[in-house]
Amino acid sequence: MRSMTGYASRAGASVLNGQRIAWDWDLRAVNGRGLDIRLRLPEHAVFMEKKLRDQISGRVARGNVSLGLRLRIESDSSALAVDETGLAATLEALEKITAQAKAVGFLLQPPSALELLSLRGIQPTGPDSAIIQPEALEVILLQDFVPLLDAFIQSRAAEGVALQAILMGQIDEIARLTAEASGLVQSRSADLQAHFRKVLAQIVDSELVDPARIEQEIALISVKADLTEELDRLRAHCDAGRALLHDPGPVGRKLEFLTQEFNREANTLCSKAQHLAMTRIGLDLKVVIDQMREQVQNVE
Repeated sequence: MRSMTGYASRAGASVLNGQRIAWDWDLRAVNGRGLDIRLRLPEHAVFMEKKLRDQISGRVARGNVSLGLRLRIESDSSALAVDETGLAATLEALEKITAQAKAVGFLLQPPSALELLSLRGIQPTGPDSAIIQPEALEVILLQDFVPLLDAFIQSRAAEGVALQAILMGQIDEIARLTAEASGLVQSRSADLQAHFRKVLAQIVDSELVDPARIEQEIALISVKADLTEELDRLRAHCDAGRALLHDPGPVGRKLEFLTQEFNREANTLCSKAQHLAMTRIGLDLKVVIDQMREQVQNVE
């Protein structure tokens, strides 16, 4: 079982076309109804979007997943050439942008020398010289993405282990309350019959009503108030929940449906209880089931 929450980051670097390229990955996810993948890729890497989506969707079933990538060109200064005309034009454009921003109340942070070198027109061969061969860049980045995705899946699995322990404890508590309710069935039945007899004695004339008919009515009321089916279903749901918690596949939606079934049985138990101790157990069940429902929202 895995959580939908996870995080992984990774930094890498390689030399391509004589220039050193460095990058930083950021992959994170939170819970969601389905699978929603959002990518933040630089202009030089947008051509990889489909393959990255395919890799993520191949290993992630649910969650709002966000992937970020930053690329930096770190050229050797000893071999670096600068286009003086392009640099002058760039600085002039930056000066105009800064002045216009200041005029409307925005103060812009001046770019660093390394950031200037990465702009178009600064290097004679162009800032895209390091990615003239997009196929080569794609191979390098996709290879580096694999361990990032592995680490991300491992982080979701680690959170899944913690979630599994919490959910198992909640199912155990539901099973304990169900057993406690089962132990009250006989005493509750006796209390209900005594209560019904007392009420009937107050509203009927014992000389005009057949005692056998009274017993029949009490028996019918007892049948309607019987909780055997609800308790049996609660026990069956506990067994199903334990099996799901040990299922290695995505089980979040199944657990959501199961919590709905748990809640339905708890509601029926409360409505049919007519007994103080049984009502208390039903309310305790509803509290645990609601806590379980909140945790299940994070399960993939």
